[in-house]
Formats: sequence, structure tokens, C-alpha cells
Amino acid sequence: MQDQPASANDHLGFLDAGELVAGYKAGTFTPRDVVAVHLARIGALNDKVHAFIDVYADEARAAAEQSTRRYADGKPLGALDGVPIAVKDLIEIAGKVCTAGSATRRDMVATQTASIVKKLEARGAIVLGKVHTVEFALGGWGSNQHLGAPRNPWNAEVPHTAGGSSSGSAAAVAARLATIAIGTDTGGSVRGPAGFNNLFGLKTTSGRISLHGIVPLSPSLDTVGPLARSVRDAALLLQAMQGPDVRDPTTLDVTPVDPLAELEQGVRGLTLAVIDARERKPVDPDILAAYDAAIDVYRSLGATIVTIDLPKSLPEFSRAAEIMMGEAYAIHGAVAEDPSSPMDEGVRKRVLGGKIEARAYIEARWRAQADRQAMLQAFGAADALLAPTSQVPPMPLADVDEATTPATLTRFVNQIGFCGLAIPIGFTSKALPTSLQIVCRPYQEALALRIGRAHEAATDWHTRVPPMANIA
Repeated sequence: MQDQPASANDHLGFLDAGELVAGYKAGTFTPRDVVAVHLARIGALNDKVHAFIDVYADEARAAAEQSTRRYADGKPLGALDGVPIAVKDLIEIAGKVCTAGSATRRDMVATQTASIVKKLEARGAIVLGKVHTVEFALGGWGSNQHLGAPRNPWNAEVPHTAGGSSSGSAAAVAARLATIAIGTDTGGSVRGPAGFNNLFGLKTTSGRISLHGIVPLSPSLDTVGPLARSVRDAALLLQAMQGPDVRDPTTLDVTPVDPLAELEQGVRGLTLAVIDARERKPVDPDILAAYDAAIDVYRSLGATIVTIDLPKSLPEFSRAAEIMMGEAYAIHGAVAEDPSSPMDEGVRKRVLGGKIEARAYIEARWRAQADRQAMLQAFGAADALLAPTSQVPPMPLADVDEATTPATLTRFVNQIGFCGLAIPIGFTSKALPTSLQIVCRPYQEALALRIGRAHEAATDWHTRVPPMANIA
């Protein structure tokens, strides 16, 4: 795509969903204006950021015209009407290619649309296009050997990791190419990219949001979640996507939650647990400094801060990967086993590592259930556990060692079936984002958002704009 000059309305690309809807209702600008700005920004910046793999310009303009007419008639469909979103290319849209980040699927056209996309479009959200992902969503750095890795917008000089596997979702929202985005999280794939890009990223509980129409990695652990520049936007996206879906039976017994009802109630009276010296040791010093400062913010806001005795260290949960890898092999093993397939070699190695005996897989499921009960007991009176989202900050893409992962502090949340929200808490000495995750019991997404909102309201880290978001 060729660079395009910034338009007079370029500032519209920097507004969040709530600000857009307020502007639409006031008649200050229209969805037509906003979509035009986002398409221009994608045209100017996507070659640098490499967030979008496919842009649905004509469809987005048509949807914007319809939304504009609804506002003119005073009949918007919902709180996301006219809001531009980006969709991870693991999520199917009928008639569009769904690569799942794999060159083996370059020509695979979806015959169905994922339930969550239908829900969002029914509320007026406008899909701008699909964004890149790690191949089959199996990787924490954001690398993609064959389709290319999105670039972290926070370093304009040296290409840095955007996090994985929802790399394009995070890069698109951070670079102001989309207002909000959908990601998936099997071991940290929403929270990690959110943390690397100074965003809010919500890992939901299994069954909260339908997985119908999403290419699976590990069905037992896969979840869907929003990436956004504000807690309220994340809450709005959760509100729109959640709910029972007959095409995903795991959703049928989960009661929808109102994530906005208690969003502004703060943390006074809540008990928040923090990590101990054992957990702190492997964490980068700059991240620890930001983490400690965030804890001080919560203490100043009236929360009680405690240290709890965890049943095992957080990285130890991450080593129990038999569930994820075993299911990944069951689904993608045939591709990995074919030496002629153009598969990312790091992903191939991880998938082949899931070729395990049934006994090992079943025992891993038993351990996960035991770990869940042990963690519920360890929480005691605590309302949430606060931990760094990653032990390391973003690094140059050229320095990534695929044998390592930045997800050692996030995987345990999936393993035990809890929910978690990553929030911005500052920057390293090299001006790269740092992040904290708020881990709550199953189905307590509204509480995680409330706790995250308290920090957001007391700080301004989330308002910072990455250098690559500016059109030169």
C-alpha cells in the first residue's frame, strides 16, 4: 500500500469506541467519516506495521453508509454502531479467506461466519478486515515465518515483537488502524500482545463467548477476548460478544454478565493479592518497577494488598503443556507431519511435541483440575491476583528465540480456567510498554474490568501514543 497524507479528520482514528458513538449522536462526525479515516490510515501505515492481512474496504464503506443513515434517523443498533473493528485471521467470515496464519490455508475460503462476528455486525460494528496471527495461534512472540510478523508500533527504528498470537489485533489497535479488535487466548494470546502494545486485553472464561467459526488450537483452553485502548471499550466488546450459542454448547449454561454495571465502583474494600519473591526473581527489573508502582496505586485507592501462598509457582503451571500441545497435534498434526508443507518451523516443532500418549493427556487434564481447586483455595479472601503480564518486555524480532516464550506468567490462567485482564502500567527505560494482569476466579470478568478501570482512571499510561501511529 502506498503512503497517503493524513487527512484533516485523522484525529478520528485516535478516538475510542465511546468517544466515537458520542460524536455520532451529537452529529459532530459520522461513521462514514470515521471509516474513511481508518482506511486511509491503513493505506498509509500498514506496510510499516504489517497488521492487516486483508482489508474489506468496499464492505466497510457500505456498512458505514448504513450506520450513518441509522444515526441520522435516530435509530442506532447498539453501543458499537459505527465502530471500526479488526478481526483476527483465525475467525471465519463467509466468502473470505481464513488463513489462521498459515501459508497452507492461503486459498481456504470460509463457508460460514463466526457467531461473534454476526453478533458484532448485528450491533452495527464495522469490520475493516482481517489481521495477522501466529500460525495456528501457537506462539507468544508474534513471529510468522511465511506470512510475516506484525511490528510493534512502539519502536519506529528497530522491528520489535508485537506479542502472540493475536499480534495483528494488538498492532492494529495500538497503531490506530482500528478502534478495537478481537483476539483469541489459549495461553496468553490476548493478554501478551495487549501488554506488549500498551493496551487492555481480556482473557475470558471458557464458555463466556462462543468459539463457533473459529479455527481451533486447543478447544479445552481456547477463549475469545477484546483488545482495546480503554477498559470501557473492552467491556463493550465483551457485552456484545458474550451469550449462549447453540453452535457452541459450552456457552449454554453460562449466564451473561453486565460488565458496565459496577465498572466505576473502584477497589476500596477489595483485597488484591501480589506475587512473592519467588515469582519476582525471573521478571525484568523495569517491569518489576512498574508493577510495584501499580500496586502502590491500588493501595492508595483503598485496596488491601496481601501476599498469598500459591500451590506452585506460576511458571510451573506453564510447563504443564500436554493439554494444549496434545489437542494442537490432534487438530494440526497432519500438516506438521508433512515435511513438504510450508509451515513455520517453530510452530511445526511445537505441534509435533504434542504427539503424546492418551495417558499423558488424561493425566494433564487431571492435574489441571487439581490445580484449579488448589488455586481457588489459595485465593482465600482475595478478590484477584495481580501479576506481571510478561516476565520480559518486547524485544527485537531478530533476537527472538522460538524455543522460549513470553507467556510463562499467563498460561496458568488458561490451565486453571480463570479469567484475566492485562492493563498498561508504564514503560521500560527503552520506552517499551509494561503490563499487569488482573487474574480473577472463573466468570468474574466484570470484577477484573472494574479493578482495571480503577487503575486506568488514576493514571494516564493508556493515553500514550506509539511513534508509529503518526503518519509522517
